Amino acid sequence: MPRSSASLRLLATFAAVAVGTLTAAVGASAAPVPARTRPGAIAAAAAAAQHRFGVPASLLEAICYLEGHLSDHGGAPSSDGGYGCMDLARNRHMDTLGQAAGLLAAPASSVRSSLSLNMAGAAAVLRADAVSLSRAHRVPATLGGWYGAIAEYSGAAHQVAIMYANEVYRIVRTGLTATAPSGETVRIAPTTVAPEVSTARNVGVTPTLPANCTTGGTDYATAFNCIVPASYAGTTYDTANRPADLPVLGVTVHDTEETLADTIATFWNESNGVSIHYVVDTDGSVYQCLHEKDVAFQNGNFWYNQRTIGIEHVGVDATGYQWYNAAEYLGSAQLAAYLLTKYNIPLDHEHVMSHGTTPSPTLGTSPNHVDPGPYWLWDYYLGLINQQGVPFATGPTPSGVIRLNPSSGQQPDGSNGTETTSNFNFFYLYTQPSTASALLHSKGSPGDITDESNNVETMISYVVLAQQPDEAGSGDTMYEIWYGATLSSSSWTATGTLAWIAAPPGAAEQGYGTVLTLTAKHNKSASVYGQPGGTSGNVIGATPSGSQYLSPWSVSVSGVTWYAINFNHRQEWVPASEVSSTRTT
Repeated sequence: MPRSSASLRLLATFAAVAVGTLTAAVGASAAPVPARTRPGAIAAAAAAAQHRFGVPASLLEAICYLEGHLSDHGGAPSSDGGYGCMDLARNRHMDTLGQAAGLLAAPASSVRSSLSLNMAGAAAVLRADAVSLSRAHRVPATLGGWYGAIAEYSGAAHQVAIMYANEVYRIVRTGLTATAPSGETVRIAPTTVAPEVSTARNVGVTPTLPANCTTGGTDYATAFNCIVPASYAGTTYDTANRPADLPVLGVTVHDTEETLADTIATFWNESNGVSIHYVVDTDGSVYQCLHEKDVAFQNGNFWYNQRTIGIEHVGVDATGYQWYNAAEYLGSAQLAAYLLTKYNIPLDHEHVMSHGTTPSPTLGTSPNHVDPGPYWLWDYYLGLINQQGVPFATGPTPSGVIRLNPSSGQQPDGSNGTETTSNFNFFYLYTQPSTASALLHSKGSPGDITDESNNVETMISYVVLAQQPDEAGSGDTMYEIWYGATLSSSSWTATGTLAWIAAPPGAAEQGYGTVLTLTAKHNKSASVYGQPGGTSGNVIGATPSGSQYLSPWSVSVSGVTWYAINFNHRQEWVPASEVSSTRTT
C-alpha cells in the first residue's frame, strides 16, 4: 500500500525534543474518561494485537504514544485524516484505515472508533508491511526485526522514515511511563534491542516532483534538483563563489505563502526577479533551487543576501499553525544542521534568522517581510538542529540580559506533531509595567497578527533595565527594555523608546551577547543603520545617548567594527564610534 509523502506522523520527533524524558505524565490536565475506555484498555489492546498479529506490544504502545499521545482525541481526525492513537488514515494520498479494515474484515467506522480495533488494525498493517519487506516473506522473529515495517508505517520519505523508526526503538530502549487522558498509566520496561536497520533499506516514498525538478546534481545530497538555469544570473540571482569570495554568516528562514508547485514555478519565472537556495515541503522533502555558492535575491537586504543561505518552507505565516508540522521542522532541521556544520555558523536565533528579523537596508524599503510569522517554534526548531549533532552557540552571559523561551515555542500543542493557535510566539510591548496599559504604537492593520512593529520573537536577547510583577495582576513579570518603536503614523522611522515586555511565568531565561551603551556627539541620538558599513541613506532610526542594547555579533567593514543590535523586532547596526561602553558580565 503506497503511503503519503505528506504524512504528519512525526510526533516521534516532537516527543524526543519537547518531552525530553519519557517518564513525564502526559495527561496532567486530562479530559474526562470516554465512556468506551476502561482502565488498562491500551495495554490490553496492545497485548491482544500482539497475540493476533505477532507485533510486540511494546512497539504498538510506543507508536500509540508517538502518534496520539495515548489518546484518540475524542474521535476527531488528525491533520492528515488519521484516527485513533495509531493514526490510521484515509486521505487522497493513502488509505491505511481502509487497509486495516480490510485485513480485520471490520467496518472502517469501527476501526476508527474502537481502541482495540484501531490497535489491531495498525498491527495488521505492520505485519503486512514486514512480510512484504522480508526477503523470505516472513514475520520478523526478533524485536529488532520490525524496524523496516515501523519506518514504512511513518508514511514519510526515506530519511525521515528512518528517524521515525529510530525514535520508536529509542522509547523501547529507554522505557516509558506515561499517563493517558483516560487516566491509564502505560509502562514499557526498558529493553535492550538492536534494530535490524537493513530491513528499512528500501523504505520510503518518493514525492511527485514539481515541474522543472529532477534528481541528482545538488549540494545537499537528499535534495531534489530544481536549480534554475544559469541564464537567470543577474536577473534572479548573482553568481559568486562563496565562501571563497563572500563569507556565509547565517541562514534565513522564510515561508512560501503558496504551494510547493507554485513556489518552484515562482523561482523558475525569470521575470519575478527572486530566488532561493532551498525549499522544504510539509512532508520534510527538500528541493534545491540555487547553488549555495551563488547569491540569492531573497532577503530584501542585499548585504544579508550576500552572506546568508535562504530556506523557504511551504506554509502561510498568518496561519502557520495549519502548516508547520513535525515533518517539515525535521526536514528543515536536517538541512540547517548540514549548512551550519559546513559553513561553521553558530546555532542560535541571531544566526538562524527569520526573514522577519532581517532589517530593511533603508527607511524607504521598510519594514521588510514578516515570515515565517508568529507560529514558527524557534526553541523547538533549534533543538531539532541540535539533535543532529550541532552544538548550541555559547557566549557572554551578562547580568540583566534575558530572552523569552515560553512553553508555546517549545513543542507543537496539537496531536501528531501539529500546531494549534496556542503556539503563537510573538510578545507585545506595553507603555507601562502593566498589561492593562496601552501597547506600543502598531503600524499594522487591526487584527494583523503578523505585524512586527510592536513585538518581539522568542529566543532573541534584550537588556533589562527594570523588572516587576505585572500591575494588572496577570502573574506575568514585566521587563523594561529599550526598543526601536515606530511612533509615527506616516513614517517607518524607528525611535529608541523604553517599553515593557510581559513574560509568562518561567518564560524568561538568561540571554547571550554583549551589552552596548550607545552615545553620540553633543549628547544627541545615536543613528541606527539597516546594514553594517552603511551611509546616511541606510539610517532607519535613532536612539538616545545612554540607551542600551544587546549585540549578538559584530563584523568589520573597511577596518571599522559594526555591532548588530537587537533593536526592535529586527537586527539593526551601529558603528563602534557610537558605542561608549561594552559589557560581557
